[in-house]
Amino acid sequence: MKLIFEKHKEGRRGFSYGECDVASPKPLAEKYIRKNQAHLASLSELDVVRHFTNLSRFNYSVDTNFYPLGSCTMKYNPKFCEQITSLEGFSQLHPLLPQLSGGGMLAQGSLEVLYESEKLLCEITGMHAFTMQPMAGAHGELTGVMLIAAYHKNKGGRRKYIIVPDSSHGTNPSSAAIAGYEVIVIPTASDGYMDLVEYKKHLNNETAAVMLTCPDTLGIFNPHIKEIADLAHKVGALMYYDGANLNAMLGKCRPGDIGFDVVHLNLHKTFATPHGGGGPGAGPVGVNEKLIEFLPISRVVRRSDGTFALDYQKQKSIGYIAPFYGNFGVILKAYAYMLVLGKDGLISAAEIAVLNANYCLAKLKKYYDLPFDKTCMHECVFSAARQAKNGVHAIDIAKYLIDQGFHPPTIYFPLIIKEALMIEPTETESKETIDAFIKVMIEIARLAEEDPSAVTNAPLKMPIKRLDEVRAARQPDLSWKP
Repeated sequence: MKLIFEKHKEGRRGFSYGECDVASPKPLAEKYIRKNQAHLASLSELDVVRHFTNLSRFNYSVDTNFYPLGSCTMKYNPKFCEQITSLEGFSQLHPLLPQLSGGGMLAQGSLEVLYESEKLLCEITGMHAFTMQPMAGAHGELTGVMLIAAYHKNKGGRRKYIIVPDSSHGTNPSSAAIAGYEVIVIPTASDGYMDLVEYKKHLNNETAAVMLTCPDTLGIFNPHIKEIADLAHKVGALMYYDGANLNAMLGKCRPGDIGFDVVHLNLHKTFATPHGGGGPGAGPVGVNEKLIEFLPISRVVRRSDGTFALDYQKQKSIGYIAPFYGNFGVILKAYAYMLVLGKDGLISAAEIAVLNANYCLAKLKKYYDLPFDKTCMHECVFSAARQAKNGVHAIDIAKYLIDQGFHPPTIYFPLIIKEALMIEPTETESKETIDAFIKVMIEIARLAEEDPSAVTNAPLKMPIKRLDEVRAARQPDLSWKP
């Protein structure tokens, strides 16, 4: 497909403006005036429409195909939620309106959404309060670690370390380091859980927090989680919950009930709002009673007359961590999603997500190595080490899946699994779709034994074939030159 610049025809136009019928404005200063024409393509309206329509057909999304991207919970986004956010009463509000309209009286509906969303998330997680401001998961992590730092500072000291397992999301140690902490990494033991012996060895009164994903990145629920939390609290450390995998626990287990003090949630994962392509996201952070006074400002409160307002009077707050109120549209979709599913629906979502992941595990473990052969939660992690012996690596499996119309699962993560394949089917996929994916995965395992080149040469059907990926990453060519 040609670039739009290559379709350029001088003098061709899609739209023509009439002559200006107002007095000429004051001319711009010379330094602001373009010296040369902008390199913009000249095309007819039909050419433009066809170009971008055809370009959109190359996009891959959960609306078009199965998206089993492990650790990311790429579930279908109900169009009902999209319709809610398009309602004029929400979509046309100016972000300053709550501050400028007499205590927010012209934005009561939106303030109520923020207030009620916080209450629902508290009920789901066992936390006592939330800030809805963080714009994404990693932003929520940083906010959570800043809250932890404020807590320890308020108690009269600054602690040095944050503990993470070696299977953690990469943003966990990054967030801790950005907040000024040294990171201690605990290895995974042979049973697939964080090594308790090593954990106890490194836990001391200079530990600020322990950051855990639960279920973990291997798709396993750690049965020692309460013991881990109790040991952390014994030395005055806090427990941080990475909520990326909450989809497996909805209505079954609340982080606050098993010892976590801080939790961030990915609304664009668990609560079915659009995810991928750079956003938008939302990463609200919940805390227990110990940390409420440090939450960012402003906070939405309900006044005695039942109306809602913004409260800035928090002396120990860590301050502003985002403009206005976070990604309000994403929060609104999550609120609608929670209301339409209700308690029973959210529980069912978790149950089906776990069932689907274990179905994949049972069907594929004969064909791929399973580092930890035990019941998984929302995702299962295989290794393509067996296939790699014949020259078929995880990257080759991913490329072949693209040719067959499936988005690849997460590959090479978690890093502790050689040739990792992390599969998360979510609860929104039918058995027929999952069976079709499993069939192709079994076909790949067979080809790896009988005809490896059929896999290693893929993709063959896509507009772009195999790239020099190292060169593409180090020497990207992202601009068109006439």
